Amino acid sequence: MNLSFFLLYCLIATITPGPNNILILSTVHNHGVKKALKFSYGAILAFGILLILSVLLNAFLINILPNILFIMQIIGTIYMLYLAYIIFKMNGRIKDKNESATFKVGFFMQFINPKGVVFCLTVFPSFIMPYYSSMYELLGFALIITIIGAFSFFTWVLLGSLLKTFLEKYQRFVNIIMPLFLVYCAYVISGIEKFI
Repeated sequence: MNLSFFLLYCLIATITPGPNNILILSTVHNHGVKKALKFSYGAILAFGILLILSVLLNAFLINILPNILFIMQIIGTIYMLYLAYIIFKMNGRIKDKNESATFKVGFFMQFINPKGVVFCLTVFPSFIMPYYSSMYELLGFALIITIIGAFSFFTWVLLGSLLKTFLEKYQRFVNIIMPLFLVYCAYVISGIEKFI
């Protein structure tokens, strides 16, 4: 397992703008850090639960359908390329959301966040399961990814104003560099180099 690409992918996938991150940023600007932290705690808990459910689902599927790993690697690769495209096409506008940013909203929003759900379902078969199969190892990786997600959410909370300014000022640069990292990660997990 290439640990550096795994960590890079987890960081990029969790720290790039998505529904939860944008709502956190909006909440910091409109209601302050304390309210944004409550939302983040709910999102982190739900993210951890999604990762554990993903471990269980993927472990079940891998035992029943051994070729599912290859299919999930393909799905993970396509998803990373899709994320790269979305980030590249972003115009930098962050729309304010009117929802109340509470722990409960953060928790339930994570379960309907397509970015988070697809990430949780694909990260294990794409990066981890080709090399690790023990339930303890898989749950350990779920904890590591949850910590990375928490770091990303807290980054949006604590550096919200600064990050918004940076993204607006260097939007085009960020929208080129981040997708390039994702495309390279997609190449690494796709297994294409075995056929070249």
